Amino acid sequence: MNNPFVTKGYAGPKYFCDRVKETKDLVKLLTNDNNMALISPRRIGKTDLIHHCFSQPEIKKHYYTFIIDIYATNSLSDFVEVFGKAILDELKPLGRKVWEGFFNTIKSIQQQISFDMNGNPVWGLGLGSSVNPSTTLDEIFNYLNVSEKPCMVAIDEFQRIVDYPNGQNVEAALRTHIQRCNNATFLFSGSKRHLMTEIFLSPSRPFYQSVITMGLDPISEEKYAEFARRLFAENGKSLDDDVVPLVYQRFDGVTAYLQRIMNVLYMNTEKGGRCTAGMIEEAIDFIINLNSEHYETLFSQMSEKQRQVFLAIAIEKRAKNISSGEFVKKYRLMSASSTVSAVRGLLDKDFITHENNTYYVYDYFFPVWLAKRGYINP
Repeated sequence: MNNPFVTKGYAGPKYFCDRVKETKDLVKLLTNDNNMALISPRRIGKTDLIHHCFSQPEIKKHYYTFIIDIYATNSLSDFVEVFGKAILDELKPLGRKVWEGFFNTIKSIQQQISFDMNGNPVWGLGLGSSVNPSTTLDEIFNYLNVSEKPCMVAIDEFQRIVDYPNGQNVEAALRTHIQRCNNATFLFSGSKRHLMTEIFLSPSRPFYQSVITMGLDPISEEKYAEFARRLFAENGKSLDDDVVPLVYQRFDGVTAYLQRIMNVLYMNTEKGGRCTAGMIEEAIDFIINLNSEHYETLFSQMSEKQRQVFLAIAIEKRAKNISSGEFVKKYRLMSASSTVSAVRGLLDKDFITHENNTYYVYDYFFPVWLAKRGYINP
């Protein structure tokens, strides 16, 4: 591998940092027939942890595993198509006998599946094209229930179903299917804590008390530093001891940002060379410059009120009591009600996020861009 600091998906245990306890706990619970909900902010490594768990021998040898990312879905029809495609794509490499078991079950959409020159099925549906998603969903769960191996299904960004038309009906239907599915275990992962908490911990919701919930904290600074030094050393490079702590503290230990910056630092360190703290700012500038046009576009998409509130949150870093008179006065905002309205719009577009009544800019590089452009003081 040219660069061991992977920034696009799971590349195997060698390039996966720590999570030893979390992996052990998840594998043990899942293989003992417990449905799970994994809840933490985005970019902290949930999806890679799921891939890592599913690659463990206790799971890999004995289960069919399917990981479904529903972040881009907007309806039950979308959900069904992403679900079905993920199953077919996972089964295809296992041979005709295996994938035929699934193909023969999904009769409602068989005509929309074509075959390549090698006789392998190709999922031909696009998002929103399923004519009768409820029927297809029934068929998918029928397959999971009769599959020759037990199945593990991870549904990533599960909170998306809240925004579906008739979302509560979709929740109820999925809960009923899952309750009746004795041959599959489910892992629901989500990044919006308040929505995931509502789904699984509210007594009025269908999924109430149906799962064991688990949080995910950032990897410890010590473990990540050890990981980074090892990868540098194995490739004939050295890493000064103060580099990881400086990057870690600046980006709150969020895995995606650590990996992105370390990827550039590794790239900029010659074979036999040494990576120093003086190289960090150059690496961050490199990333920001590459994405400058993107941030310019996002910033221009905000209304004037949203822009003012966004800048206030970026300056605060962790903003609380945003509708208070003190916050409104401090940042010369129009009013508490217009601030709340602007925040709602920023949340809807994923420009900001919130955890435990604290609001912050979702993309940690965005405030750096704002500072470099002079919109805020660093």
